[in-house]
Amino acid sequence: MPRRMDVDDFMAQLSAIRRPHLAELRALSLAAAPAAVEELKWNQPCYVLDGNRLWLLQSFQEHCSLRFPIRFFTRYRDEVVAAGYQGIEGAIKVRYDQPVPAELGARLMAARVAEHLATGAKWDDD
Repeated sequence: MPRRMDVDDFMAQLSAIRRPHLAELRALSLAAAPAAVEELKWNQPCYVLDGNRLWLLQSFQEHCSLRFPIRFFTRYRDEVVAAGYQGIEGAIKVRYDQPVPAELGARLMAARVAEHLATGAKWDDD
């Protein structure tokens, strides 16, 4: 994927198949963390609060992902799988033929924001 200038540019360049999923995840992200800054990390949208990465949106050929720190995501993995989604290396994998798990995603985002505010846990903390 060519280097994007910002999140708006990232969104504008998505294919018609990818755009709805990523737009929904973006809206969920902005609602869950209105004080967060949208940045590109690894050419993907990342939500950063107080200099700390909260989560990352990823777009791939066959799926998109909502990625959290692995140590955070581990406690939610079984719930993600029970909801019918694949839980991979810290992320909810959403195929483009599946609906975005809006309620589940919003709940995990809220939990990650709460964790950050309560403990300051960073992305790479053990």
